[in-house]
Amino acid sequence: MKPDTRTAMHALIAQVRETLPFDAPAAQVCSGDCQGCSLKLLDYLDGELCGWEQRLEAGETPNFGDLSRLAKTSRKVYAVLQKNGVVSDPDPQTTAKIPNHSSTGEMKIGWNRAVEV
Repeated sequence: MKPDTRTAMHALIAQVRETLPFDAPAAQVCSGDCQGCSLKLLDYLDGELCGWEQRLEAGETPNFGDLSRLAKTSRKVYAVLQKNGVVSDPDPQTTAKIPNHSSTGEMKIGWNRAVEV
């Protein structure tokens, strides 16, 4: 059975929080030579995640667009962090399944791509 969008959003938030170094010291995140400010991107994404956590707690139900936007933003932040050397290559096992609006099945949201299975 496919998860509903609330369950999928909780899973996506948990995956992002587990994968990205939100609690890392600033000295570890900021090497000085960046192609985007890793600290600012992590702060921005943390704000987005906190906002969705509060909205879910208040009973709001996200739609597929909300899931897609958060996953896309997370992948983009991850890509910048990867270029800056803050995170390593993604583990292929680190994916969250979210429902797909098509009838073909679920969609695995990975950090680098979305692939229907």
